[in-house]
Amino acid sequence: MSRISRILAIALPIALALVYIPASARGAAVAPRVNLAPASIRPNCSLNAPTCTEVYESLGYQGVYTGHDEPSLLFYDNRPGAGNAMVYTLTLPKDPSKLPAQDGTRGTFNFQLHPAFWFGMAMCDSQSFPEFTLTCTPDSDGNIFNSPDPLAPDYIGRHPGTAFMELQFYAPGWIPWPPGDSCDATQWCAALNIDSLSANANTGQANNPACLAQVGIEPVNFAFVTKSGAAHAPANPVEATLATYTPDPNLDLFMNSGDSIQVAMHDTSDGFQVVLTDTTTHRSGTMTASISNDFGQVKFDPSGNGCTNVPYAFHPMYSTSSEDTRVPWAAHSYNIAFSDEIGHFEYCNGISGEGGVCTQDGVHDTDATVAPSKNEDDVYCFDGAASTRIAITGCFGSDLDFDGPEYSFNWPGTNPNPAKDAQFHARPIQFSSPLFTIGSGSGTGTQANYQRVAFEADLPRIEFASIPPCIRTHKTPGPGCVNPPTGASFYPIYTAGTAADGSCVWQLGGIYIPGTTNTFGGTSTSEYGPILQLFYPDTGGITTYLFEDFHNGLSNNPCPASA
Repeated sequence: MSRISRILAIALPIALALVYIPASARGAAVAPRVNLAPASIRPNCSLNAPTCTEVYESLGYQGVYTGHDEPSLLFYDNRPGAGNAMVYTLTLPKDPSKLPAQDGTRGTFNFQLHPAFWFGMAMCDSQSFPEFTLTCTPDSDGNIFNSPDPLAPDYIGRHPGTAFMELQFYAPGWIPWPPGDSCDATQWCAALNIDSLSANANTGQANNPACLAQVGIEPVNFAFVTKSGAAHAPANPVEATLATYTPDPNLDLFMNSGDSIQVAMHDTSDGFQVVLTDTTTHRSGTMTASISNDFGQVKFDPSGNGCTNVPYAFHPMYSTSSEDTRVPWAAHSYNIAFSDEIGHFEYCNGISGEGGVCTQDGVHDTDATVAPSKNEDDVYCFDGAASTRIAITGCFGSDLDFDGPEYSFNWPGTNPNPAKDAQFHARPIQFSSPLFTIGSGSGTGTQANYQRVAFEADLPRIEFASIPPCIRTHKTPGPGCVNPPTGASFYPIYTAGTAADGSCVWQLGGIYIPGTTNTFGGTSTSEYGPILQLFYPDTGGITTYLFEDFHNGLSNNPCPASA
């Protein structure tokens, strides 16, 4: 195990061993706030919060699973502007007419398929991994450091500190925020998440134990997209309050299933900005990662005794989006991408308490992989009585053995009978390829389609509990590095289709979605392609190589947007 791996592995027991104490009592260099969000509410990535960015190594104690299954679609273009300003058109998916049932025999809703889906981009964060330098020039390909050679001037360990932005959308109908992630019984909401990693790649140090206990080793800036553009509580993880994570229908943009949303993302002088325009209801919302919205860095202070918030406006890392623009601590290889986050729901027939573990397995739950612990992946469980609408009991933790409803034929387009498919399965997420603004991060100017795309699934990263396990650290991958994963009867794929207006759209599910024009081989094996080995900086000038993803890069963009 590398030194960085050991540092990540001890972060969780540190966080669990230290009791959460208000900042004023710890002597941390932040202003006292009596209403700071309790540790149980904050997105604790070490405890596998479902909204966290996938890190290249486990954050959990002694290799305990932390990670997320993220089938992704990547967009590449070497022209300036492709890395920092783009517009998508999104149709929010509808739920089926059949309501879910506890025995799994009826409909499958969106919240069961994905706790979130998101649009992503790399960001500057000079207090984040790899901690080689305290400077980062926004919107610049001068930040490309992607060599595995420790002696090269562009060695990845010299990369400016990096965060990853995810504009996340949350499905309605189940456990409300917080501690769940449904904003409403019937309507969607969205939030701007920016994840960082408080570890030094070159020395092996993590942030100080008190700060790890408060915000974790992967701290998250979080703010709902609001109608006014003003965050209704501090977004930074040090000063966040309960209101930071509690949606407000009077302030936040709520959207209906089936609505058409224009998703615009670009840089501003105040910080990176997202603008959502609901062209169905003519409502809009925005959020800027600005100092005025209380976004901030967590100061990297390994020898300190608490957390310091550094007010900070986040800006995009790169100008372009090529195969060399990546987050040097992430399991995925990308900069500009769409991802669906799956594998976070299993039926459960009895729980130990709200947010506890499953005490009576639900339908299809095999608990087949990790001995001797039963219910090994049935954690973060909630009773149906706590739901906003659909009163089923289930677990929100990651599905180690790939036996939940999202790993079966419950996706849109998996039934060849269109009527049955619509009756039992949600409609697909549909979105256009992004149009980017050539030569400018501001979002104004000539728009163009991305020149090429890639499909990527991080299955090797999360198959360590399979039998046999995926061994990612050897020169060749272990026999458990497979696609589809062991235990799954189905794994969703991206297809291209035709929208009602005749434009090309991307969609996720099976091959029978009406209007489908290209299935890219029709299976997850053919679509996501061969296994991909990535390299990461490690202590002592050593480069670590890991099999993290299946990756299939195309030489073109087969589904261009209408300019």
